[in-house]
Amino acid sequence: MCGIAGEIRFDDVPADVDAVTTMTAALHRRGPDAWGIHAGGRTALGHRRLKIIDLSDRAVQPMVDPELGLTVVFNGLIYNYRQLRAELLADGYRFFSDSDSEVLLKAYHRWGTHCVDRFLGMFAFAVLERDSGRLVLGRDRLGIKPLYLARTGHRLRFASTLPALLAAGGVDTSIDPVALHHYLSFHSVVPAPRTILAGVEKLPPATVRTVHPDGRSEDRYYWRPAFSRHADLPRHPDITDWPAAVLAALRLAVERRMVADVPVGILLSGGIDSSLVVALLAEGGQQLRTFSVGFEAAGGESGDEFQYSDLVAAHFGTDHQKIMIPSDRLLPAVDAAIEAMSEPMVSHDCVAFYLLAEEVSRSVTVVQSGQGADEVFAGYDWYPPLANVPRDRAAAAYAAVFVDRPHTSMSDLLEPEWLAESDHSQMFIDDHFAAPGADTALDAALRLDTTIMLVDDPVKRLDNMTMAWALEARVPFLDHELVELAAACPPELKLASGGKGVLKAASRGVVPDTIIDRPKGYFPVPAIRHLSGSFLDRVRDAVTDPVAKDRGLFRSDWLHRMLASPNTERTTLGSNALWQVALLEMWLQERKI
Repeated sequence: MCGIAGEIRFDDVPADVDAVTTMTAALHRRGPDAWGIHAGGRTALGHRRLKIIDLSDRAVQPMVDPELGLTVVFNGLIYNYRQLRAELLADGYRFFSDSDSEVLLKAYHRWGTHCVDRFLGMFAFAVLERDSGRLVLGRDRLGIKPLYLARTGHRLRFASTLPALLAAGGVDTSIDPVALHHYLSFHSVVPAPRTILAGVEKLPPATVRTVHPDGRSEDRYYWRPAFSRHADLPRHPDITDWPAAVLAALRLAVERRMVADVPVGILLSGGIDSSLVVALLAEGGQQLRTFSVGFEAAGGESGDEFQYSDLVAAHFGTDHQKIMIPSDRLLPAVDAAIEAMSEPMVSHDCVAFYLLAEEVSRSVTVVQSGQGADEVFAGYDWYPPLANVPRDRAAAAYAAVFVDRPHTSMSDLLEPEWLAESDHSQMFIDDHFAAPGADTALDAALRLDTTIMLVDDPVKRLDNMTMAWALEARVPFLDHELVELAAACPPELKLASGGKGVLKAASRGVVPDTIIDRPKGYFPVPAIRHLSGSFLDRVRDAVTDPVAKDRGLFRSDWLHRMLASPNTERTTLGSNALWQVALLEMWLQERKI
């Protein structure tokens, strides 16, 4: 797990090595163990290393293979790199390291851009071809690893984080009005390729982009689950026992994610998802290290679920660390978490993950997480209302239960110059629901959430907050083979038992029934959900700052009303409306925009 950066020029001017060095330095928290720059002519590549696989100096990056004429910088991990290495050795390739980075480099030489079809893992990479001058950028199927881009007329820069691009300068930091509409409507998600800034985009998941020396580029989209009962599932041709198939696929996914040359821990919330990860890993008889976090109650809402995580830890005999965060650490952590965000992320979970990662990183370098199960197996409460909706009315029904506020209410919130003429979020939803595949309304919703919302909300949140402490987080529920299986599973099996029915059935006899049958929990940070005291003061300072007033995004009468009653207006899914606006302002101010 690392951070990558680079620049390619499309004219005869040499790449700006100082700019790439600056971007690479800005990624130091993602890779504190080593760094390097490779520069020549119109290209320069930078890398920050977090040692996980092959801890020796033979695995340093940028990795150059002069015999093949290739250079690579790589962030992530290819779980099946040993199998691919054996295949490449049989094809006559020679290796100078034991790293998965070198396997990626050789695999690209052997199979070109189709190498990604063979990868099981999470990754963002850049491969430079010496002889052709082409630069090839790639991102994993579920977008677990990020990759941001900033292009001007004669130059393309890329980096693992958006702030790294800003550090090098020369970026258009004006706000993208369409992205602003998405942020305020599509549950604070700005879908790729957009970001909130007009001058920065992100490479979409499951995409390989080939950038030519003259500036031309083309994309190859290499994966999209069908969400259909007619999907081709060669690994499971005739499934009659879906819970057994799901359990087998998840067992393989968690085993894959134990590949490391350093210890691996588990983030244990006490919910069914992380508890099942613990249970499956405990089958191997190894001593597991688990970690849970809790906060003080606020607004009548509990701030921890220790009763459940303690039960799981005791049941499986894990070496368990229970981390209670005192209230005086929360407010400073808000600003620290915002600093770690590549994009504004409204979920209060960010602060929880940030503080949890800080503590966990003192003990281990790699953790597994239960993130993603709710999107893949229909665990959220906006899915059941879609169960019997006709397919041709699915997009409107989804918007009714998911989007934060209707387009018509934007004029109450935004100043007139920022109002969009069109309902961009609804248009985006309509386009995705109209795409081929996805047999039912629920299938279409899960397809959108798995490939879009999941990528730019919970997955990005987990990556940003853990990598702020050089902690690699792995997500077995986003193993692409497991996602394909879940996509083909009949919707009624996923909606059963109040949601995630097939996963709950798979867990019987594996996880204690108390965990399976408990009410659904969330990662609670009550002090942010119920703004008061110093937290409300911080919000007030942000939205009334002269910079915010000069920016002029939000109507002063709306802000005045919200500050007078900060916990009354909620979005469709229950988020604090004032926090959503304040978070955007705090992020922009942190970035000095």
